[in-house]
Amino acid sequence: MTSYVTENPSTGEVEKEFPTLTDDQIEPVLARSAAAYSEWKGTPVDQRVRMLRDTAAAYRDRVDELAAVIAREMGKPIGEAKGELAITAMIYDWYADNGPALLETEQLDPQGAAESVVTREAVGSLIGIMPWNFPYYQVARFVAPNLLLGNVIILKHAPICAASSALMEEIAHAAGVPTDAYINIYASNEQIADMIADKRIQGVSLTGSGRAGAAVAEVAARNLKKSVLELGGSDAFILLDSEDAGVSAAGAAAMRLMNCGQACNSPKRFIVHESLYDDFVSGLVSAIDAAAVGDPAEAGTKVGPLSSVQARDRVVEQVDEAVAAGAKLHTGGTALDRPGAFMAPGVITGVTEDMDLYRDEIFGPVAVVYSVSDDEQAVKLANDVDYGLSGSVWSSDVERATGIADRLEVGMAMVNEHGTTLPGLPFGGVKASGYGRELGQWGLGEFANVRLRRIAKSK
Repeated sequence: MTSYVTENPSTGEVEKEFPTLTDDQIEPVLARSAAAYSEWKGTPVDQRVRMLRDTAAAYRDRVDELAAVIAREMGKPIGEAKGELAITAMIYDWYADNGPALLETEQLDPQGAAESVVTREAVGSLIGIMPWNFPYYQVARFVAPNLLLGNVIILKHAPICAASSALMEEIAHAAGVPTDAYINIYASNEQIADMIADKRIQGVSLTGSGRAGAAVAEVAARNLKKSVLELGGSDAFILLDSEDAGVSAAGAAAMRLMNCGQACNSPKRFIVHESLYDDFVSGLVSAIDAAAVGDPAEAGTKVGPLSSVQARDRVVEQVDEAVAAGAKLHTGGTALDRPGAFMAPGVITGVTEDMDLYRDEIFGPVAVVYSVSDDEQAVKLANDVDYGLSGSVWSSDVERATGIADRLEVGMAMVNEHGTTLPGLPFGGVKASGYGRELGQWGLGEFANVRLRRIAKSK
C-alpha cells in the first residue's frame, strides 16, 4: 500500500501519516462521485462561477497557511510558494471570468438544415493524478475548467502532498462545491488503475513522469477512456547573442534554480553561441554559487531541499555518471552534509551524445551547458531529445530568434522569456512530454462532449 506522509525534506523527519484507502472503499467513492455528477451537471453555470470565485478568494486569504504547508511537504521556498498560490487563484478567477462565454452554444453553418449548433457539455466523473512539485497550481489547471464544465473530480495527489490535497478539498467544499463532486483520496497506483477501468469514470488527467504516464495511458486506452498527460521536459534555452553574457547567465541561473530545479518546463539545457560560452559559464557558476541554500521557511532562501532524499540522490547520481564518462563539473552537484534532501546546485559542461545525461531529464538544480557555432547546430541540439515541452530563444534580433523558435519541436516556444504560464495560455507538449492541453479554452475542451444538434428544414 502506498504510504501518504508528510516527511519534511528540510529535516528528514516524518511529521504526519495519513490513512489510505482500503480496497473495499473504492466502490463507495465511485458511487458517490457518479451520484454527484447527476446533481452538479444541472447546477446553473452562474452558481459554478460563484464557487470558482470563492475558491480563488480562499487561496488569497489563506496564502500564509497554505504556503507553509507545501514548504514542509515538498520544500518549496516560502516566497515561491506564495507565488504559486497567486497563479492558482488567477486560474480559478480566469475560468470564472471567461469560462461562461466559452460554454455558449455555437451556431454553425446549417449546411442544408434549419439549424446546426454545437454545445460543450460535461462527460462525468474524472480522475486527476497530480504531482508534488506544484501542489496547488497543478490541481487548479485540472479542477477549475472541469468543475465549471459540470464534470466531477476524484483527486489523487502525490503521496507527499497529503496535507495540501486535503486543504484543497476543504476549500472547494467551503466554496460550495458538493462534497461528492470533489473527492480527495489517498490511493495506491493499483487502486487508481481499478478505478480508471470502472465504467463510471470517463477520463483521467495525469501530470508526472513518463513511466507513470505510460501506465495510466495503457489502462485508459484498454478501457476506452480519454486521457491527458503532462509529462517531463528537457527544455532548451538557446542564447544567440547578448550585450552582457554575465547578466544573461544570472537570469538563466534564477530560472534554473526556481523550485530547486524541479519544474518540467524549466530550462535545463543551455545552448550558447561559442562567442559567449566562456563568459556565460563563468557567470552561471557565480550566480549559482551565490544562491542561498537553506530552510524553505526562511525568507532569504533561494534554493530549498529537493522533494526527498531519494530525489536528491538520483540527481547526484546523474551528475556523477556524466562526470565519470568525461563531463566537467564546474561547481556543486553534490549532496550537502546536513539533515534533509539538500544538494549544492551545479553547473556541468562537456556532456556528449554517448552520455545518459545528454537525453535524460535532470529534475534538480543542475544546469547543463553546451557550446554551438551557428543557428543550425543550436536547433539540431535543441531537438535531439525525446521530450518536447517548451523551449526558448534569446537574442536582440527578434526576427532571427523567432525563426529559430518556430523550428523547435515543442508545445510551447518562447522568445526572450522562458517558462511563462498564464491562465489563458495553453500548456502542454509533444513527443515524450505527453499530449493534450491544459489552461485557457483548451483546458476546457479536453473532457467536454462537443455535441452537435441539427434540425432539418421543414418540407
